[in-house]
Amino acid sequence: MPSTRRTFLGTGLTATGVAAFAQEARPRAANDRIRVACIGFGIMGQGDVRTAVTVPGVELAAVADVYDGRLKLARERHGADVFTTRDYREVLARKDVDAVIVATPDHWHSRISIDAMNAGKDVYCQKPMVQKIEDGAGVVAAQASTGRILQVGSQRVSSVLYQKAKDLIHEGTIGEVHMVEAWWDRSSALGAWQYSVPPDAGTDTIDWDRFLGRAPKRPFEPIRLFRWRNYQDYGTGIAGDLFVHQFSGIHFVMDSIGPTRICAMGGTHYWEDGRDVPDLMMGMYEYPKTARHPAFELSLRVNFEAGGGDQAGFRFIGTEGVLNLSVGNAITISKKVKQVNPGTTAETFSKEIAEKVRAENRAKFPPMTANADSMRPETEVRYAMPPGYTEQYAHHLNFFESVRSRKAVVEDAVFGMRAAAPALLSNVSYFNRTLCKWDPEKMAVVA
Repeated sequence: MPSTRRTFLGTGLTATGVAAFAQEARPRAANDRIRVACIGFGIMGQGDVRTAVTVPGVELAAVADVYDGRLKLARERHGADVFTTRDYREVLARKDVDAVIVATPDHWHSRISIDAMNAGKDVYCQKPMVQKIEDGAGVVAAQASTGRILQVGSQRVSSVLYQKAKDLIHEGTIGEVHMVEAWWDRSSALGAWQYSVPPDAGTDTIDWDRFLGRAPKRPFEPIRLFRWRNYQDYGTGIAGDLFVHQFSGIHFVMDSIGPTRICAMGGTHYWEDGRDVPDLMMGMYEYPKTARHPAFELSLRVNFEAGGGDQAGFRFIGTEGVLNLSVGNAITISKKVKQVNPGTTAETFSKEIAEKVRAENRAKFPPMTANADSMRPETEVRYAMPPGYTEQYAHHLNFFESVRSRKAVVEDAVFGMRAAAPALLSNVSYFNRTLCKWDPEKMAVVA
């Protein structure tokens, strides 16, 4: 690398360093190449790269990871010309990198995203955008001050399925929504983050101190790297991995910026493998009335020993029906049947009075004959996902189109913070056994 890289690494990303290396944020021609780097080449990083390079005009330039085996894999899959390094700052110092995918453990998300934007790179950051509530303001400020594009990687907000759900609810198809339910159950070891540890994992193949970063210092223990989601030091547990997806989808569909009261509970009931985060979590959330929607309540559930296979979905419960959204599949509408005849409780009266009550009911509500409305199915499919369509591709396409045009993405730092915060406060509520209050407008915890 030229001397400019050494200068950059020595600046500690100060204002001088930013001025020296920031790229002008300008629109690009449709046929301009976008060279992307991936920082954190684990499961999500590899998946993001596979999707990103299928977007026309996007190519992989560099990969950073603390484990040498994944750097070798990057070259095997994407060519020997891909630059690889353990130090993500070497990636940010490269002028041939336009954008970065941040797919590290959660505790690195905010630091690397801020450094990347200050270095003039656009950022696709895996969810949750931050590991801690106090990290959010810095990411939001960095996006505003640098003018860079930042997209959080919760693909639901780019999905045609969620856009259709949003349209149906706004059209009043199911009346006013006052309750939403969401769940994501898993019953496999990999679904519960029991990832493989490579046999060559050692201090010679892994930069342990770089992985730890701001986390508490501890002796080398590779399981904590390869199963980092199981530990509060590096991850955010069920809430940050899965609840945040549900918050993102619900906020998009309901045009909401977040709940005001948060309560969560659960426990570790099955995967007693040394993890310090729960394998079952349930949350309750109170959303205030807005200009577009009445107040509503939300319940979330994730269970890692569901017993019935992996399942995920949403139920938007309205005054006139229920919208069921099957993740990655279809939308069905169950319309409520208006109760013409409420029935009676005549059996609780004397025989004489009971007969009078029943006679009055029959006179007022004569038996109905079958008609087209009564024969219509109670549940109907309103929208099915187009064949071959994937939310992941749509979300990456949205990001790279914004990189070209400099127009806003659908899931910027503010949206990402408002989705991450209630997830992170779910952890606070769970571990502290307390009710949390949140101001979604100011993006601040309420004492």
